[in-house]
Amino acid sequence: MAAGLVRLRLDIAYDGTPFAGWARQPGQRTVQGDVEDALIRVARLQAVRLTVAGRTDSGVHAAGQVAHVDLPVDVPLGGLARRLNGVLDRSVRVTGLAPAPAGFDARFSALSRRYVYRITDAPFGAEPLRRFDTLAWPRPLDVPAMASAALLLVGEHDFAAFCRRREGATTVRTLLRLDVLRRPDGVIVADVEADAFCHSMVRALVGALLAVGEGRRPPQWPAAVLRRGMRDPAVTVAPAHGLTLVEVRYPPDAELAARAEVTRAVRVPTTPSG
Repeated sequence: MAAGLVRLRLDIAYDGTPFAGWARQPGQRTVQGDVEDALIRVARLQAVRLTVAGRTDSGVHAAGQVAHVDLPVDVPLGGLARRLNGVLDRSVRVTGLAPAPAGFDARFSALSRRYVYRITDAPFGAEPLRRFDTLAWPRPLDVPAMASAALLLVGEHDFAAFCRRREGATTVRTLLRLDVLRRPDGVIVADVEADAFCHSMVRALVGALLAVGEGRRPPQWPAAVLRRGMRDPAVTVAPAHGLTLVEVRYPPDAELAARAEVTRAVRVPTTPSG
């Protein structure tokens, strides 16, 4: 940390519907742009820069996003979250704000990111109050077949078949969890956790599982695609609005700096994204 600055951790939730993703883009409304502009306004600064745990795509939501920002030590922190929420649109909420532990980096200190993808195959579609975060699928889905296919993808693999390649970025990831189940209310939930995600990875995985659920592909097919190591045109990327970032997990405070160093060494310049 530079002298005269304090690092803050921000916990953020947002409805991704009106946003062109997290990352600031010229001429586009983004979550980063809204939160940074709010910080500039309430803290009376010339500029700020947020670092985020996972850059969500256009239309993707978050209930447990994490970011950090370095502010001058003379910025009053009392009531800062309340003041930010007072100027932010209601589609974005700062749910937590506090000085970060030593060595904390929202992106590089993270152990894992966890997403949930919601699907309904009910004949009437999504419940009206959940239509913005639940994919309405027009045909019945075989959830046990999807769950069987998902288990074959768990572990450390090169997920190039389910990612959009970026120059110099690795596509090797450790998929810690990919559980698919039907809840008592009938909604199908894919619970996905990994050390990090490359661009479009979660939605491509869900797209492959949907093909299995419909019976168009056998449960072994997504794993076969993974082994081939190249994008398969038969894998469709599921729509963004069904996806929500629900949790970012970090190590104990004493291990934050070491975790950040390890992650930088193996993952720069990768950008985690759903």
